[in-house]
Amino acid sequence: MPQVVLKLPTITLEKMKKYYAGQQKANPPASALFAAKTNSCTITAYKSGKVLFQGQKPESEADKWGTASDSSSSTSRKKSSNKRHEFHPDDTLFTSSHIGSDEAGTGDYFGPITVAAAYVTKEQIPTLKAIGVKDSKNLSDAQITELAKDIVAMKIPYSLLRLPNKKYNQWQRKGWSQGKMKTILHHQALNRLLEKIHPEKPDGILIDQFSEPQVYQKHLRSEKQTLQEHVYFMTKAESYSIAVATGSIIARSAFVKAMNQLEFDTGLPIPKGASAKVDKAAAEIIKAYGEEKLEELAKVHFANTEKAKKLVR
Repeated sequence: MPQVVLKLPTITLEKMKKYYAGQQKANPPASALFAAKTNSCTITAYKSGKVLFQGQKPESEADKWGTASDSSSSTSRKKSSNKRHEFHPDDTLFTSSHIGSDEAGTGDYFGPITVAAAYVTKEQIPTLKAIGVKDSKNLSDAQITELAKDIVAMKIPYSLLRLPNKKYNQWQRKGWSQGKMKTILHHQALNRLLEKIHPEKPDGILIDQFSEPQVYQKHLRSEKQTLQEHVYFMTKAESYSIAVATGSIIARSAFVKAMNQLEFDTGLPIPKGASAKVDKAAAEIIKAYGEEKLEELAKVHFANTEKAKKLVR
């Protein structure tokens, strides 16, 4: 179905809302300011300022409000500067129905690693863009929390895994690198999602690349696992694929929620990252709960642990 997306200022959105007052739908989608239906198309305006026109002739309505740019031609077709390898996706994957997976919490001393895979159909891509889905690194935690709610409301199929730090520390002592942990988590999340959407099959699976594909496969073989069909790897994939960006937002939202829970449970500030501020927070935890408490709250092989101990002495 032809689609056009416009980015419009608030004043124009208010004018549109009045203009289409008699044609508005009773139950607009989540995050929508309003939705209306004309003879030529359906119009959905979002809080992000983006307006989605869908139908047989969306340009006829879109041209009333701004310069129309067909979403299919403006989707992330920019050439990637990523180093190409045999598992690099063709640009057509970004506009197809595909699965994207990403993770959060890997560089944070406190909190779990979270991995999420999401299945986005090509018809859902313009709507997700319109509500503001993009690279989660360009979003605040508050924005991510709200977008995650909107994604769930859209009934986007996804699979989310959390690796508690107690388990993380056990795996680390077994000799598992963080790369291997992420590989197994991504693999499990993808398998669960493929089962969830069966018998539907995605056009491809895109993983935000954190290691060379050969290393990823080596980690799978060490656990007697094999790569799924049509899997691709790409660095900074969330900037190109809405499916990966969706998975990234779900993973980050789960991480933020877990961090908030840690603060509630301990009654102490639990900062993100691995800075000197984190060292001080870890020292306060040791004072309040003992050194063993870090085993369930933190990735104890990080240098922050020894730094925190020195602050306590």
